[in-house]
Amino acid sequence: MNVILIAVISLGVIALVSAAILYVASKKFAVYEDPRIAQVAEVLPQANCGGCGYPGCSGFADACVKAGSLDGKLCPVGGQPVMTKIAGILGLDAAASEPMVAVVRCNGTCANRPRVNQYDGARSCAIAASLYGGETGCSYGCLGCGDCVAACQFDAIRMNPETGLPEVDEEKCTACGACAKACPKSIIEIRPQGKKSRRVYVQCVNKDKGAVARKACTAACIGCGKCMKVCPFEAITLENNLAYIDPNKCKSCRKCEEACPQNTIIALNFPPRKPKADDAAPQAKVAAPKAEVAAPKAEVETPKAEA
Repeated sequence: MNVILIAVISLGVIALVSAAILYVASKKFAVYEDPRIAQVAEVLPQANCGGCGYPGCSGFADACVKAGSLDGKLCPVGGQPVMTKIAGILGLDAAASEPMVAVVRCNGTCANRPRVNQYDGARSCAIAASLYGGETGCSYGCLGCGDCVAACQFDAIRMNPETGLPEVDEEKCTACGACAKACPKSIIEIRPQGKKSRRVYVQCVNKDKGAVARKACTAACIGCGKCMKVCPFEAITLENNLAYIDPNKCKSCRKCEEACPQNTIIALNFPPRKPKADDAAPQAKVAAPKAEVAAPKAEVETPKAEA
């Protein structure tokens, strides 16, 4: 009986000492966490897409609280409404951010870019890109396996079976950048959405020389530089035989679109162009002689009346 009592007392003493040690250690090595981090995390959509540049929504919430400023920070899924809520929690000003959208910079449709071989392997752009350049003569264009579709958590992108290219649904796109990261050819770019969803961009990423690029795809940029010469805002640069339009400098004048001989520059969601005054002038000139022909008839009828 004494042995059992001694064992129970010993275990009790050990438990008390261990509890005391754990309590002291928890207080000494405790890591303080700002309660505002949890409040900000509750506001975030918890998509954990990484589009904000941080590892998940918890990482973004921690960065917002510790930074002391929301400049340069944006939740692409929640957008400006979520950033306004975060600013209210932290007592900061939420800077207005421009909406962004994913843009597919490849126009190598089945008609523009005919196949020269057939890929018979795993349907993955990453695997196909590591093996060879693709089924067409353009080694820069879309591979068409749909890795971007699988990476999108918001069902905002799909493959068009007729063109063989991905298409972005602007209403669903959150500009998280997951599709751009998944594309091994880097044909998807996150660009400003633009006013009324209007934007001008070069729909090509081919860096081959003009003759080679045009042979591989009839809609490829040939690096002629005509678009760069007509741009009054210096928004277009030409590097490695490929033109690029800076969305921050572009004013959507669309002069580059008219100058492009390959129709590679796309002006999206713009109204149709009005006919030029030069086109209406010839019609007026043709109608004028008809009035002159009708005048002599009246002169011929006058002598008959006098007789």
